[in-house]
Amino acid sequence: MGLRELDPALAGLGSVLVAFSGGADSAFLLARAVSVLGPERVAAATAASGSLPAAELGPAGEFAAGLGVRWETPRTDELSRDGYRANAGDRCFFCKAELLDVLGPVADRLGLARVATGTNADDVVAGFRPGIRAAAERGAVTPLADAGLTKADVRAASREMGLPTWDKPAAACLSSRIAYGLEISPARLARVERAEAALRAALERAGLSVRDLRVRDLGDAGARVEVDRALLGALAARPDLLAAVTGFPAVTVDPLGFRSGSLNAALPDSYR
Repeated sequence: MGLRELDPALAGLGSVLVAFSGGADSAFLLARAVSVLGPERVAAATAASGSLPAAELGPAGEFAAGLGVRWETPRTDELSRDGYRANAGDRCFFCKAELLDVLGPVADRLGLARVATGTNADDVVAGFRPGIRAAAERGAVTPLADAGLTKADVRAASREMGLPTWDKPAAACLSSRIAYGLEISPARLARVERAEAALRAALERAGLSVRDLRVRDLGDAGARVEVDRALLGALAARPDLLAAVTGFPAVTVDPLGFRSGSLNAALPDSYR
């Protein structure tokens, strides 16, 4: 399984709108679709909403322009969905449902046959992925997962293709920083985004290069900062840097360092 399966599958689509978050997976899928189908039969769509860090939008547009494909930035309104705001264990279902409900009409308007997401083979077996179900119910295709391409495969193939996203850190939506059970709101999303940008800038000014960084909103318990494990000692020696994280009743550093999806550990078994 791999590229030998991916390319014929993309060719079989005829034309496609790629749900393009700007991350490594969707960037690779977009580039590969262009190489197989040609730029005139491919388009990229990056949803513009309060859930997407603003810093992600510009680079996504530049990447699409570099491939010569049309780039759409339709507005999505996850916050209009009760299930999304409630932020229970199935929050991602409502987020992905909103995305696909918006992208479907975009694909129709552009005359593109299908909408494809960058879901990879690791995502499918991860266990807790309600968003995948929402996308499947709306007819989205998952060429990377269907070809058995893992995250490592995607990064390796992206590097071979010379894509700048080959080693890009994961950049989940801002709502993933908010503890389950706390209502998602524009204010919470903006506070997390500001805190992460400020802390990243403070670390860089201190000569501490950081790859993965999250500020988790734990409600009354304050904020929990996760950074690369290699930085934990340096951050402990410079507690003044945490002053960059403002707007929370307290700020602590997770001694385990950055862990993707760390908030999922608090979910009841019924969600996992």
